Order: sequence, then structure tokens, then C-alpha cells
Amino acid sequence: MVFSSIAFLYFFLPATLIAYFAVPKKLKNAVLLLSSLVFYFYGEQMYVFLMIGNTVAAYVFALLIEKTRGRALSKIFLALSVAVSVLTLGFFKYSDFFIESVNALSGAKIGALGLALPIGISFYTFQTMSYVIDVYRGKAAAQKNIINLATYVSLFPQLIAGPIVRYTEIEKELRERRVTLEGFSSGVFRFAVGMAKKVIVADNLYRLTESFRSSDAKSVAFYWIYAVAFSLYIYFDFSGYSDMAIGLGKMFGFSFPENFDYPYISGSVSEFWRRWHITLGAWFRDYLYIPLGGNKVKIPRWILNIFVVWMLTGLWHGASWNFVLWGLYFGVLLIIEKLFLARALEKLPRVVSHIYLILAVVLGFVLFNAESLSGAVSDVCAMFGAGGLPFWTGETGYYLSGYAVILVFAIVGATPAVKALVKKICSSPIGEKVMNVLRPVALAAILVVCTAYFADNSFSPFLYFRF
Repeated sequence: MVFSSIAFLYFFLPATLIAYFAVPKKLKNAVLLLSSLVFYFYGEQMYVFLMIGNTVAAYVFALLIEKTRGRALSKIFLALSVAVSVLTLGFFKYSDFFIESVNALSGAKIGALGLALPIGISFYTFQTMSYVIDVYRGKAAAQKNIINLATYVSLFPQLIAGPIVRYTEIEKELRERRVTLEGFSSGVFRFAVGMAKKVIVADNLYRLTESFRSSDAKSVAFYWIYAVAFSLYIYFDFSGYSDMAIGLGKMFGFSFPENFDYPYISGSVSEFWRRWHITLGAWFRDYLYIPLGGNKVKIPRWILNIFVVWMLTGLWHGASWNFVLWGLYFGVLLIIEKLFLARALEKLPRVVSHIYLILAVVLGFVLFNAESLSGAVSDVCAMFGAGGLPFWTGETGYYLSGYAVILVFAIVGATPAVKALVKKICSSPIGEKVMNVLRPVALAAILVVCTAYFADNSFSPFLYFRF
């Protein structure tokens, strides 16, 4: 089930909210757990048992680690827990990638397994891993109530595509939380904003990228329009989901971490990755980069640490060599910045460093969206005129004029400009009253427009569902 659907918006969510607020406090987690399992079962009838098994394993290993704390057995149980999680994720997500790579290198003809990728497995696996590791590190006590732990793992607002919520961040809220009218209304509005970002902005940008892919009259300019459109699409699609997840969390009394902080206003790649998919970057930093030694080692080892982290970051996003290339591409840029480029960027006018960042990210997302490694190289080369492409065609002009409004709207929306304007309006008593009237009007308008899209089936699934 997806958030941007009539089934979720008009049936599942209202029924869940009614049940949640109707039961006493001690049953609220049970309601959320049952609802979350139904939510997942709606789209993954068999793999719901995989998620349950993942949760049970984390529950048992955490208890064993706590029981044997300070002894060698504790470390063994941690290693077993991490191994089970990594091997399960690897089997379902990377088996065919490994087989295809072996076949390509050796000439073997091993048959692919053809396993369907369980939705959200990358997200909930990272959550259970962080929980067990935090118990081992003494940052969290092992959860004795399996209902509470299962609620944390399967919580439907963030189950499918994050943000990656750590157990320590909502441990207290799993035991005790309160929903206020102000918090609930804030959550509803945040959810609506996220839905608008996804359905109205991201889905229209997606149609532009699909039109480019199916075009027989590509040009250099069309490649750049496509690259910009896809970069904006992935931002609005993913940040829209995060907004919806955070808003839903507020409705049930949870405070999920922010996942995006206007990354396209950055002036360096380092800054961009502090603002983009914040919870994933923090996860790799705390559970991989720092344990490897971080930057507290000699430069050759530090460079190796960066490459390991970013190769795995690329693989986390997808089982394909173009994702590995994408991860290593950003790893190289980060190394260059840390070694010498960052100092130069700080001395340049902000507009120059910003242009550098946008070019680097746009090229990166072209690699990200390529269908293969050769396709990634071909797309990047075409952006710079390789292959004898014309700079402009009539079809390029047609699509640019047709999508100009949504592109401009998306570019402005990817900056804090709108938020700053609203804040300025609300700074005066009259402005605050105006906004109090406009918010419900905007909410109703978003609901009507998005429902029309749902009814017309003119929306696409969230991109990050495939990860």
C-alpha cells in the first residue's frame, strides 16, 4: 500500500486513526503493530513473514547480548546478529547481481534466482541492525516487550522508505507519548505538503523524464533538461515521502528525525550529503565509517574508509554496477574536497561553489538513473555532445515549453524561499490570521487535486520503494 492512493487516504488511515484513539493507552502499540502488518501485507503477502523473522531475531539477539554483557559471548551474539541481517539482505537484494557479475567475468551460465525484492527491506534491516548494535554499545536497553519492538520495526509511516529511525530516538515514545491537537494538526499539514510534493510536483517531473527516455529526437539540451528534471524529481519524490512519514508520525505522537534540509542550496558535495537523506548518511557514519577509523587514521587508510562507505552506499541503493559507480563518484569528490578543494570553495563567491555543486549532483543522478553501466557512460557523454547529437531540436522546445512551469516551481520549491516567505507573513498578527485561513484552504485544495490524480491513476510509485 502506498500513501498516495485512495485506499490509504480514505480507508486505511481513517480506520487506523479511529482504532488508535478508541483503545486505551496500553493497547495503542498493539493497534499500530496490527495496522502496520496489514499495511505491509497489502503489498507483500509472503515477505511480511520475513520482516517478522527479522524482528524476532533482533529481539532474541539483543536479549542475549544484554544477558552476556562484558563477556566474549556478547560479541559473538552481536556478530551473529549482524551476519544474519547482512546475509538476509544480501540474499534477497544482491543474489542475481552477484550471479550476473560472476557470469560476465567467468563466462559461466549460472541461472538467476529471480527473487522479488521485499519492499522496504533495506530500511527495516538497517533499523534492526542499529537497535542490536546500540544494545551492545550500552546506548539502549534490550526491549523486553516484543510488541513494542515489533511496533518500532514495522511502524507503517516510515516502514517502506524511511526516514531510518533509530530505536534510541523513539524509545521513550514507544512507552509513553501524547498526541496534542496542535501536534496532530501539524502532522496533517506536513503530510499534505509531502503528498503535494509527491503527486503534483514529482509525478509531473517523472513524466518529463519518461518522455525523454522514449524520445527518438534527443539533443544535448534535452539531455540536460532530463538531468535537471530527474534530479528535482528524486528530491521531491523522496523528500515528499519523508514529509508524509514525519507527518503521520506526529499524528500518532512520534517525533521522527528530519531527512532533508534543502540540499540543493549547498556549496559543496560535503554539505550536500549533510542535507540529503540525513538518516542514511548518519547511519553509515555511526555504524560503519567511525568503526573503520573514520578520519582518525593515516590518509591512505582514511581514503580506503571513504571508498568502502561510498561503495556500500551505492550498493545500498541498488544491485547494479551503475549504483556502485555512483557511490564511488561521490566518494572521489568528497576525498578531493577534503584534501584541498574545500579550502578553494570557501574563498570563491557562493554562486560559483553552488554552480559546482549543482553540476556535480546533476551528473551524479544521471549515473544513478542509468539502466546499466554502459548506459551511464553513454548518457554522460551525450550531455557533452558525444555521438553527433544536435544541440537543439523542435521536440526539445516542445517539452521545455510544456514543462517550464513545473520546472520553475520545482526549482523554487527546492529552496527555503517559500518557507521564508510564509515565516515573514506570519511574523505580523494580521499575517498570522491570514495564514490561519489559508492553511485549511490549501489543505483542502491539495486533497482535491491529489484525489483527482489518484482517481485517474496518473501517479507513479515512490522511487525509493525499489531500495
